[in-house]
Amino acid sequence: MPALVYPGVGQRIAYHRRIARMTQQQLADASGASLGAVRKIERGERNPSDAMLDAVADAMGVDPARLRHEPDPARTPVHDALPTLSAAIATYDLPDDGPVRPLRELRAAANEAARWRLAAQYTLIARKLPDLLAELARAYHAASGSERAEVAALLVRAYRSADAVAYKFGAHDLSARLVDLMRWAAPEAADPLLAASVAYVRTETFFAARAHAAGLRALELALDAAPAPSSAGQVAARGALHMRAAVIAGRAANACAAQVHLAEARALADHVTEDVYYGTAFGPDSVRIHEVSVAVSLGQDYVARALDVARAWKPPTGLPAERRSGFYIELARAQLWSGQADHAFESLKVARRIAPQHTREHPWVRQDAATLRRLKRADSEALSNFAEWCAAS
Repeated sequence: MPALVYPGVGQRIAYHRRIARMTQQQLADASGASLGAVRKIERGERNPSDAMLDAVADAMGVDPARLRHEPDPARTPVHDALPTLSAAIATYDLPDDGPVRPLRELRAAANEAARWRLAAQYTLIARKLPDLLAELARAYHAASGSERAEVAALLVRAYRSADAVAYKFGAHDLSARLVDLMRWAAPEAADPLLAASVAYVRTETFFAARAHAAGLRALELALDAAPAPSSAGQVAARGALHMRAAVIAGRAANACAAQVHLAEARALADHVTEDVYYGTAFGPDSVRIHEVSVAVSLGQDYVARALDVARAWKPPTGLPAERRSGFYIELARAQLWSGQADHAFESLKVARRIAPQHTREHPWVRQDAATLRRLKRADSEALSNFAEWCAAS
C-alpha cells in the first residue's frame, strides 16, 4: 500500500529533529530508518509510511499527529475578506462600470496601499483593495498611451499589496493568481525594474509549492534579464533578486549558491542607501536581515551565524515593520534550535510588538510557540497567552 501524502511532513520532521538536537544520522539510528531515507523525506523527495512516521516521532519524543498535519490557523476578518478580494480580480479584463478618479488620486491610493503592506497593516489592505483594484482595472481599459502604461504600473503595485494579504494568510492559490496578474500588467508598463520586482514577488509561488530549486532557477533568469546596475534603482533591483535567491537557495539546501548570492547582494548594498525601491526594501540592513534568513534556511551548522548577527546588531526602526518582525521571527527559530528557549520567546514578543498581524499569521510563529509551550522554559501564563493569541496548538 503506498504511503499517505502529508504535505510539508519533511519540513516538520526536520524542525522537530533540530528541536531535539539530533543529527539526521542520529534520527536514522534511533528510528531504524536509513540515513538516505531521512534525508529524502526531509527534502520532500519521499513520503514516509505511517509506521516510519510513528518511529520517527517516537525517536524525537513528539506526538505523531504533529508530524502529519499543520494546525489550522484561527479565522480573522482578513480571512473573511479574501473572497471579496478574489471577486475583485476575477473581472480584471471586463471590469464593471463605475467611477474612476483622476490619475493623481489613483497614484496616491496605490502608494498608500504599498505603505500599508510594508507596515504589515493587512486588515486595511483587505478592506480597501477590492474597490481600488476594480477602479484601476476600469482606468486601465479606458486609458491609452503613456497614461495606460502608468495605470499598468499602479495595477502591479496594488496587486502586490493584495498579494501580501493572500500569501501571508495562507490563500496560496489566490496569491498565485495575483502574481500572474502582476506578470500580465508589468510588460504594459514597459519598465524593466518593475519586471524585476515582479520576479522577486513571484518567488512566493515557489516557496508555497516548496519548489525551491525551480524558484532559484527563475530568479537567476530574472537576474540575467535585469538592467546593468548603473543607477541606485538598478543596483537595488539586482540586489533584491540576489537576496531572494540566497534565501531560496538555502531552502533548497544549496549552501554554495546561497553564499554566492548573499555575497553579491552584500556587495551591491554597499553602493546604495537603505530604502524602499520599487516596493522592496534594500540596502545594508536588509542584506544583514537576509543573512539570518539564509542561516536559518540552511540549518545545521549555519544557525550559529544567525546568532552571531543578532549579538552584534539589531534592525533599525527605520526599516519596514514587516521586515523587522521577520528578522525576530527567524532569530527565534535559530534560538530555539540552539536550545535558547527563553530568548526565542523574547524574540517572538519583539516581533509581535513590531508587526502584530504579520507575527500572528506566520506559520513559524504558531509552530515555535507550540513547541515553547511544551518545553515550559518561559513564564507559563505569558507563554500560554501568546500561544492562544497566535492560534498555536
